[in-house]
This record gives sequence, C-alpha cells and structure tokens, in this order.
Amino acid sequence: MKIRRLLIANRGEIAVRVARTARERGLVTIAVYSSADRGARHVSACDEAIEIGAAAAAESYLNIPRILEAARRTGADAVHPGYGFLSENAGFAEAVEAAGLRWIGPPPAAMRAMGGKISSRERMLAAGVPVVPGFQDSSADEAAFRRAAEDLGFPVLVKASAGGGGKGMRRIDRPEQLADGLAAARREAASAFGDPAVYLEEAIDRPRHVEMQIFGDMGGHVLALGERECSIQRRHQKIVEEAPAASIGPETRRRMADAAVAAGKSVGYVGAGTVEFLVDPAGRFHFLEMNTRLQVEHPVTEETLGIDLVGAQIDVAEGMPLPAVWGDLVPRGHAIECRVYAEDPETYLPRSGRVLAYEEPEGPGVRVDSGIERGSTVGIDYDPILAKLIVRAEDRAAAVLRMRRALSEYVILGVTTNLPLLCRIAASEAFASGEIDTAFLSRLPPGGERHPPAAAIAAALAAARGAGRAGERPAATPWSEGGGWRAR
Repeated sequence: MKIRRLLIANRGEIAVRVARTARERGLVTIAVYSSADRGARHVSACDEAIEIGAAAAAESYLNIPRILEAARRTGADAVHPGYGFLSENAGFAEAVEAAGLRWIGPPPAAMRAMGGKISSRERMLAAGVPVVPGFQDSSADEAAFRRAAEDLGFPVLVKASAGGGGKGMRRIDRPEQLADGLAAARREAASAFGDPAVYLEEAIDRPRHVEMQIFGDMGGHVLALGERECSIQRRHQKIVEEAPAASIGPETRRRMADAAVAAGKSVGYVGAGTVEFLVDPAGRFHFLEMNTRLQVEHPVTEETLGIDLVGAQIDVAEGMPLPAVWGDLVPRGHAIECRVYAEDPETYLPRSGRVLAYEEPEGPGVRVDSGIERGSTVGIDYDPILAKLIVRAEDRAAAVLRMRRALSEYVILGVTTNLPLLCRIAASEAFASGEIDTAFLSRLPPGGERHPPAAAIAAALAAARGAGRAGERPAATPWSEGGGWRAR
C-alpha cells in the first residue's frame, strides 16, 4: 500500500524530524497536539494538525482512542510513533493495524517478544547471543534470589523487567542489602511500569554502552548498520552519542553485528531497531536490551552512512525491500550528537519557561534537529529534550573540535538548559582522548558559568536588530534605548 497521509503520533523534535522526511516524499503530514502544545513547532511543521486532549500525556499523547479518532477524522492511512510515548506499545500497534492503518514500526509480536527484559534475555540466550550473567526467575522467593546473588558474586544489580531509564534498578553491594533492594525495586517498578517483576544481573563496573543499529524488511532480511557509542549518561539516560565507536576493534564489531542480526531474526524484526550491549573492561560484550523503535541518536548513523532511516522506515512499511547497497555500507568520518535538555545542568532537574532567544549553530558538518524556536513555551509535562546537535567531520578529533565550536555558538535564552554541561564534556581532555564509560560524568570536573558567554551577546544583538514578532515593537532593553542608562 502506498502511504499518502501520515499521522505522526508524537511531539517535539522527533515529530519535526519525521515530518521533514515525509514531506520530502510528497506525503501529507498530520500532527497531533495537546492543549499545551497549540503553538508548538511540530504543529506548524506539518500540513495539518488536530488537537487530541489536555496537557497530561495520559489525556493526549498516550491516549490511544483519541489518536485513532484523529487519524480517522483526518483521513490518515499510516501512523509513525516516533520514540517515547506509545512507540513500543504493542497494543497501540495492533490497534493501528486493526483500524486499517499502516503501522510504521516493527510487528507487534516482535515488540512483545523484546518488550520485557526477562523474556528478551531468555530469547537471546536461546539465539546464542551473549548476555550479562544473571538470574531471571522473577517469581522466586528471597532465598532463591540470595543464592543466585551469591553464585553471581556481589555486587549485583536488581533490575525491573519492564524497566528503562534506571527506574526499578538497585545496586546491591552486600548480602544484607538484598532484601531491601528487592522490595524497593519492585515497588518502583510497579509504580512506574505497572509490573513489579525484577531479576538479577552481575554488576559490571565502568562498562561502555555500545549499541548496534539494525534494520529489517518484510522479506526476512535483517542488516546491521553500524554501532554507536552511548556511554556518557546521566541517571542512566544518554546525553552524548557518537558513531562509529572508537572503543571497539574490527573483530568485536563484526561479532557484535552478527549477534544483533541474530537477535533481530529471532523475532522476525521489520523496520528500525537497536540492540544494546554492555562492553566490559576486558572488551567482552553482553546483550543488554533491544529497543523496538527508532532511537533518539539515529542521526549519527545517518550522518556517517549517508542514509535516511526515517525514509527507510516508510519504504519498508510500504513493502519495499532494503536497498541492496546497504549491505556494503561503510561509515565515512565520525559523527557526534549532544542532546539539549531543558534541565538544570548540575542537578538534572527539569526546567520550564519561554524561549526568548534561540540561535542554532551553523556551518559545514553541523545539523540541528530541534523541536523549539524563538517564542516556544517549554513546560514540564513531557520529556525535557529540546533539540539534538549533531556534527560530522573526517575523523573523531576533528568532530570533537567541531562540536566544541558548535556548542559555543548555540544560544537558548529564557529556559535553563544543559548546554553548560555539554560544553564541559566537549572541552574535557578525557572526552577528546576517548576515555569514556558509563561513569564518565562522575569524573568530570565541576563547571563554572551556567550559560555560555555567547548567550548575552546574542541577546544584545537580537534586541538591537529589533527581533520581535511580525508587526510588534520589541520590548525596550538597555541595548535598544539610547537614554544612557547603565547597570551599576
């Protein structure tokens, strides 16, 4: 079936990014939005838009009946879920297909198979994919968990089967901590995911987090499209990603790619997906989980391989095979992505406000995928990601220098962001030398200024230019008024 009208069941920068590719292909794009997002950038980025509910995600972006009703009312024939929200909800995918719409994502059965960490571990073991040693009998009593922990050797991790982002996870360093750790993890897992099931994993100290992009078509072909280094994280969530991963050699890369393809084929995978691995200090890799959706960090793969993963998602959903040349793709150069969040750069707590000034860095090898613009209102109802800054250069050293320059030119005023933290990361010698693991931020020296100096300069220039809304006189500022006022 040829897709003609695409409803994007998401918001923010991913909705803008999907719309860009869809419109290039001549599709009519349809945005959905909550009452809090009436003036959001993704709404104006699409050809049509329809309101689906109140600001609370449960009333809008997580409300399956309202999204399906929006698709019916706008005549959509396909749905792209982006990432987050309902993107890995097999029930939503089934409801989309039951409504006669094309689902741009993996089959619901594959999503269910890989949706639970316990079931996915068991499936990977059966497929011969190396996994972190652990104990996954969630129904076992405390005594069985204790025996398993002693066999694995402390420290161990208690992890939620349905978890993500560090929720429902506890590190247990000593036997006497296990009972309380199990109880706390189960409570948090039940609260966050509606599922109290937990399991044990051996705790790997200072691992690297490396993931492999896979893509499958309806003919049963599954390809590995290179890896990404995702070790720089805060609160178990990535903030800097790059491709390729400088930390692994050709042989490890080949074996990791083979394992990722085996994982995809074991569940009949179709579309874009990611198999995530932990790499221990000895260089051994272990299956962590599979994300059955497009990843936030997909642009670094696009930039190094010269492909459009969203475009390929649409092609595969229409029944087209993967391009034959994809089997021979080799990364060219190096790409780095920094996630720009509306959050305090020291505490990581979300922040809100109105974007008073917004200027993106430009130049060769610089790309910005953004969900905001000047005048955007940033609330706290949704994930705080605002944009992604991506750079590409001929090698990693040049990409690091380009990222430093681009970050210094990125201006967002009116909302507190993590730009100062990103500047510190990019400026650090440890980052430049590739000394990266999941504990990187704990070793990063404390920062100084909370905003780059360019911000004040940009604000002055914007005011001097009279940068206001069309037909409005800009507000008076010390830079626009000539009365001789000065701060003392």
